Amino acid sequence: MAKSKLFTIGIEEEFQIVDPQTRELKSHIQQIIEGNQEPRLAEQLKPEMHQSVVEIGTRVCKNIQEAREDLYELRTELARTAKNAGMRIAASGTHPISHWKDQDITEHPRYKTIVQDMQMVARGNLIFGLHVHVGIDDREDGLQIMNAARYFLPHVLAISTNSPFWVGRNTGFKSYRVKVFDRFPRTGIPEYFDSLAVYENFLKLLVKTNCIDNAKKIWWDIRLHPFFDTLEFRICDVPMRAEETLMIATLFQAIVAKLHKLKKQNLGFRIYRRSLIMENKWRACRYGMDGKLIDFGKQQEFHIKDLIQELVDFVDDVIDDLGTREEFEYLKKMMEMGSGADRQLAVFEQSNDLKRVVDYIIKETHLGLGVSHT
Repeated sequence: MAKSKLFTIGIEEEFQIVDPQTRELKSHIQQIIEGNQEPRLAEQLKPEMHQSVVEIGTRVCKNIQEAREDLYELRTELARTAKNAGMRIAASGTHPISHWKDQDITEHPRYKTIVQDMQMVARGNLIFGLHVHVGIDDREDGLQIMNAARYFLPHVLAISTNSPFWVGRNTGFKSYRVKVFDRFPRTGIPEYFDSLAVYENFLKLLVKTNCIDNAKKIWWDIRLHPFFDTLEFRICDVPMRAEETLMIATLFQAIVAKLHKLKKQNLGFRIYRRSLIMENKWRACRYGMDGKLIDFGKQQEFHIKDLIQELVDFVDDVIDDLGTREEFEYLKKMMEMGSGADRQLAVFEQSNDLKRVVDYIIKETHLGLGVSHT
């Protein structure tokens, strides 16, 4: 009998490659790949469009405990390999200082096509995200869960916000990465789709009319993955700490499990218009955990932290089955210490020095890895 893919977890994190002396981004991915001595890391490390970006991805993990082990191992090996190359890794949705125009583009046919197609929009897309895959065993179910899960995306974005600075300026946003990525086509909250057939016909139309050559060029905040049996959540900034990444992955897994449970009980979550959800997304990227989101059912504003607690209560009855009760405890700590953006801004307010902010990001990224950040 084939193993069930239901609620498996895969995590992809994009990191900055930083020169510890200048604190600037360094187009150094090739040197890191060539200097890597870890066979495991070689399999799960890949370059991105800019050579100052490196991505790691876990295996398909059957539960959050496997994901924890995998994530810490990969982060540790990457941090050690980067350090051996004279660099450091840093986890933030944008780099506080460096300019995209100074970064080299990776030589690869896919990236060449993207740059040729989108020009400066592609070159300026120097951002760092977290992608979480949650396994599904039926794509029709997955499509219906995607429709409902859209509502919760701004809530989780607010928790993950970790990009307040852009090319040396305080942007006033908690996640400026979101606004940079908005310039790409086929991004943001997806529309509602009536069925898997309607969704697949939409994809076929885009391919037929030369909008895309395959469905991977749809970069929505949540998507039914075109090649894997997963729902892929793409809305979040990469968090500084590994524990924050694991908590966010746990939350997405619980949302999928809860919506799946409701569907199997012939129940469902209310579907809201994309335009309404986009209002909450705007608030989340602008204000992070300090702002208010709209409860569209009650037609009222509520503090984001109250709605996050409401979300936790909503998924509470699936947490024990998933074995993630302990992980959910960390969410309380995240609410107390603030998002990565809050902490970056606090360092800047104390020091008035963005290099100190970079130092802080590097330190937080190495927390719990057993590899010194200095």
